Amino acid sequence: LPGYSLERLQLENQLRKALEEDQLIVHYQPKLHLASDRIRGAEALVRWQHPEQGMLLPGSFIEMAEETGMIVALGEAALTKACVQASEWYHQGPAPICVAVNLSVQQLRQSNFAARVEQILLDTRLPASMLEFELTESMLLEHVDAVSTNIARLQQMGIRLAIDDFGTGYSSLAYLKRFPISTLKIDRAFIGELGEGTPGARNQDAAIIRAIIAMAHSLDLVVVAEGVEHDGQLEFLKENLCDEVQGYLISRPVAGAEFTELLSESSEA
Repeated sequence: LPGYSLERLQLENQLRKALEEDQLIVHYQPKLHLASDRIRGAEALVRWQHPEQGMLLPGSFIEMAEETGMIVALGEAALTKACVQASEWYHQGPAPICVAVNLSVQQLRQSNFAARVEQILLDTRLPASMLEFELTESMLLEHVDAVSTNIARLQQMGIRLAIDDFGTGYSSLAYLKRFPISTLKIDRAFIGELGEGTPGARNQDAAIIRAIIAMAHSLDLVVVAEGVEHDGQLEFLKENLCDEVQGYLISRPVAGAEFTELLSESSEA
């Protein structure tokens, strides 16, 4: 195939093998609840423990997984691992927290997706309320029956739905009425400019963030800010009543055991 490099072909075969041999692991990035100053949630992020190349981040393999259709198996493997871990925190402590998992539109197009999720929750003994799925705005504009059917089923089960990277996708807000969304995640692009850039750009980003928070709260949605790296950003988000934050200022994504320690400290604080 033209444009299909040998390197790419090798990586594809290695990813197939990675799925068979369970080389994928999940790291967790804490979400800090600002009102209580405690960790109340986590975003599950997949990593590939490559036998030769070491730890690979999603940027180097997710797109390929999407193009080859392997994303369905990969997504299910990551979801199962995240549910096993969330169940452990729920039943054994140190505290029950809601774990957010990113979905691919290809997973949502599978007619049996919601049924698979239900089975995973049963197998791992995780209450549906402890699981959240992160969707992108474009996924909600998919005119595929399976997508809306799955979303409706997930909501009936009691799983929370979040919009990831809010503010960068389609500007139509109609889907907020059509779908049972519970959380909006403000894209890091807006947060990143808060402490930098020209005063004009800073003011615009600040105004957009305030507007998103106000709109979300008027619709009874929870607002999470991503990519928080400086105290100034955190202060601004606190002052403007953002609900939760995640980013390197709080913690980078860490393995389950390390997250358990952070959770213990947060629960005792």
